[in-house]
Amino acid sequence: MKYSIIASCWLALGLLAFSSCNDQPDKYESTSGNPEVKFIRLPESADSIITESFTQRTICLVGNNLRSIRRMFFNDKEAVLNTSYITNNTLLVDVPSEIPSAVTDKIYMINEAGDTTTYDFHVSVPSPSVMSMSCEYAAAGDEVTITGDYFIQDPYKPLQILFNDGTLPVTDIKTITKNSVTFTVPAGATTGRVLVQSVYGKGESNFVYKDTRNIIFDFDGSHGGMTQGNGWRAGVIHTGGIDGSYLYFGGASMLGKVGATWDEDHFAMNYWPEPASGFPEISGIPSIAAMLDTCNIADLVLKFECRVPAGKAWSASALQVMLTSNANVTLATGNNQYCMDPKLPRGLWLPWQATGSFETGDKWVTVTMPLSSFTKTSAGQASSSMLTKDHLKGLTLFVWDGGIEGVDCTPELYIDNIRLVPVK
Repeated sequence: MKYSIIASCWLALGLLAFSSCNDQPDKYESTSGNPEVKFIRLPESADSIITESFTQRTICLVGNNLRSIRRMFFNDKEAVLNTSYITNNTLLVDVPSEIPSAVTDKIYMINEAGDTTTYDFHVSVPSPSVMSMSCEYAAAGDEVTITGDYFIQDPYKPLQILFNDGTLPVTDIKTITKNSVTFTVPAGATTGRVLVQSVYGKGESNFVYKDTRNIIFDFDGSHGGMTQGNGWRAGVIHTGGIDGSYLYFGGASMLGKVGATWDEDHFAMNYWPEPASGFPEISGIPSIAAMLDTCNIADLVLKFECRVPAGKAWSASALQVMLTSNANVTLATGNNQYCMDPKLPRGLWLPWQATGSFETGDKWVTVTMPLSSFTKTSAGQASSSMLTKDHLKGLTLFVWDGGIEGVDCTPELYIDNIRLVPVK
């Protein structure tokens, strides 16, 4: 602590010395008196005069003597002022993200003497943003959490959650914060978007509850997906999961040392395309082919449901998700060398990294892996190549390496409903 203070003092002295030796015609200097705001505009457009804005947006005040402003409030929420963005005639500021408790539709500008100048301005609060659900395949009666933003509970208009594309209300809400809501999935919930209605409007989920679009593997054919892999390891399939059959990884130990355990028999599934035998290229599946006509790699996510039982916690190695081209591997060219190829970009799922161990108990969770994050080598370094649509032919899942030291474990991973869908 003492060192930090001394270092900071020397830094400050150095900056002062630097300033004194350089011409700084626009150097910030506070002024006295009161500010005058003539109008407010958007920073990117000098002609755009505005009288309201959403929270978190940057706006530009135009006027005189704006360097006299010491503090600024939008309604009852204080904004953060950065002197680097204040001149005598312009002031850039972000509208506070907090929801005002007392709405006056005014900006309050306080000078050094404590005098306040006001300006009429309305802060709009966005409608709810519904980003994710803890388990998209949760059954009716299960407790789940949705995350997003602007979940505002108003005493005169309570927050509503609606399933079945907005027709089935949730009746058992447990907790509400601005960024999450925990509740019980209502009886009669079927495939569709989840909507959240607040006093500020209605927002539709980015995800689809019980999404059956573009399912590559459901491991029992219940949603039109394939029932197993195709390759040296077709995968161990168990029954009685969240949605019928599921892929099982486990039954053996995993060493914590980086890359120490290579166990394809217990922790891998290969899908190498073989169209002539009924194993199509993933990008050749009609619904996926149609999606790829309008979507880029950055527009897509790979999703699946996963359970890691209590007592079988996972604490070593990454789940490597490898989308492969025919140049990487097919059934006819079967090999495992591509798993180590630094030119094959892949996604790594390491949920145990933050806490040292990961399990979901008796619950299933939805895992979302944006294809834009498929940029790693097997050891977690930056791949020398980029993922392209040409890689969307085959799929390999393999718990191995990841480049992070872990702890010896005997994990079990249950995986179901592997699907490729748009981000929104």
